[in-house]
Amino acid sequence: MGQGRARPVAVVGSFAVGLSLRVERWPSSGETVLAGDFDRGPGGKGSNQAVQIARLRHPVELVGAIGDDDFGRIALDLYETEGVGTSCLRRTDRRNTGVGFIVIEPSGDNRIVLDPGANALLGEEDVRRAAPVIEAAAVVLTQLEIPAEAAAAALRAGRAAGATTILNPAPARTVPGEILADVDLLTPNQTEARVLLGLAADDPRPDAEVCEELRAGGAGTVVMTRGERGALVAAGDGSMTEVPSRAVEVVDSTGAGDAFNGTLAAALAAGEALEAAVARAVVAGALACRRLGVIPSLPRADELEEALGARP
Repeated sequence: MGQGRARPVAVVGSFAVGLSLRVERWPSSGETVLAGDFDRGPGGKGSNQAVQIARLRHPVELVGAIGDDDFGRIALDLYETEGVGTSCLRRTDRRNTGVGFIVIEPSGDNRIVLDPGANALLGEEDVRRAAPVIEAAAVVLTQLEIPAEAAAAALRAGRAAGATTILNPAPARTVPGEILADVDLLTPNQTEARVLLGLAADDPRPDAEVCEELRAGGAGTVVMTRGERGALVAAGDGSMTEVPSRAVEVVDSTGAGDAFNGTLAAALAAGEALEAAVARAVVAGALACRRLGVIPSLPRADELEEALGARP
């Protein structure tokens, strides 16, 4: 998918720097334990998805907020390297750039403390300032790591501009029905889908039933990601389609959802039909499981085309 004259994707979302450490065990209150394997890297769902779109050689603009600090410069360096548009990225001295502290135990379990920082300042005014970008976009993609009013404003603006609107409802939380009314494609994983309905994360009802309940709640089409089982598409016409995944050796699945959503948005913006776009996105999500970290794992266009069995 080359850029050419393709209409861009507008991503309204978050940026944060992740600081991770490995420990032998979680400390007790007041205790200090030694750690190792320190790592610092860019993250945030909006940012990750924008990078994935750019790696597929599709034009993308990120609407977001970062602090006027060293961590904010990490974002700017990343976007310059990857080719993500920043005309609507606001820098502020009111809050620090978003940051997450991740402590990983030997079992692989982790504990995360997140300061959203400048992401918490993103609001309707930022979306209004981004009107030229949103009006030019074929797809508007947003998530729930930013204030709900910013995500809602992005979806409203995208719908008004005639763009395809995508809500990736992560992290999982309930969403007001009026937000879903402006969503063309809702892309939860199995846990997020149940949380959206107010159910327990491990509710046993079938995925197809959960998707239908979400559609009845206002979402146009639900595309549920299901890990190694691929994706389930519950379309607006009532049809239900299973899209299989690819078998890969899983090293780290952290970036799979962002690879999926970025690829889905880019494919739709390039004119792919829904099921073909989902099939492409499922493969991208699988490829993202093969490496450690999110940004290093996001596949590039040639890698994805090779996996799809097509020439670059």
